[in-house]
Order: sequence, then structure tokens, then C-alpha cells
Amino acid sequence: MLKDVAPKAKRGGVKRARALRRKMSLPEVLLWTALRSRPCGLKFRKQHPSGPYTLDFYCSDARLVIEVDGEAHSRGDQPVLDAHRDAWLAGHGIMTLRIPAGDILNDMDAALRGVIATARSRLPLHHPAAPDGPPPRDELGED
Repeated sequence: MLKDVAPKAKRGGVKRARALRRKMSLPEVLLWTALRSRPCGLKFRKQHPSGPYTLDFYCSDARLVIEVDGEAHSRGDQPVLDAHRDAWLAGHGIMTLRIPAGDILNDMDAALRGVIATARSRLPLHHPAAPDGPPPRDELGED
């Protein structure tokens, strides 16, 4: 497992995340039901507190946030707030994948395939070596 780069939760973030875990929407519950079985070995956390935000789903190894966007995300100043949040996460090396709630309700399998493909594309080719571990084989003159 790679080091978690998500910023620590701000004060009250954990309490808020626990409350949100109990009040997940139907699309979030459906997606969580699929993600909790660790598809392709990917571990996701639900309602993960990070900085001033609570992330719907977070895969630490892929440094990927999955946000399920309901109708409210397209109204008022919410698109601007979402863009600010996505930029803040990107500044910490975390990509945000936004999925409309209707897409999950209409075709859960396609939504899940998209999440898995995005997460797998963000995984490193290999895990970094331990700091005091052996050097790579080619530096020793071995094949």
C-alpha cells in the first residue's frame, strides 16, 4: 500500500463523515455495495474526511476521489464550489472523478467499470522500494 497523501481532516471532519455514512443516498449505497468488495484489489473508503472536505469515496493507492453528484450539483454556485474543491484536491495530487447519480441508477455496471478503469490507470507501475532495501537488479549488473 502506498502512503496516503490525503490531508488530515480539519476539526469536526471525522464526526461529520460518520454522520454522512449513515445518511448516504441510494446511488451512493449502490456504488458502495460494489466498491466494498475491493474490485481488482482496489480498496475504497466511504465518506473519507480530508482537509475541510468529506470525500464520497476515496482510493488511497490510486489517489482517486469518486464523487456521486446529484441534481443539486448543477444548480446555483455549487459548480463553482465543486471546481474549487477539485482544484484543492488536485493540488494535493488527488484526482476527482465525478459521476452523475442518474448514471449509477441507470447503468451501475458501466459506472463501476469506469471507476475501476480510472483507478487502475492511476496506479503506479510498481510500489517504491524500501529506503534501506536492495538496489534494482540492473545496478548490480544482473539481468
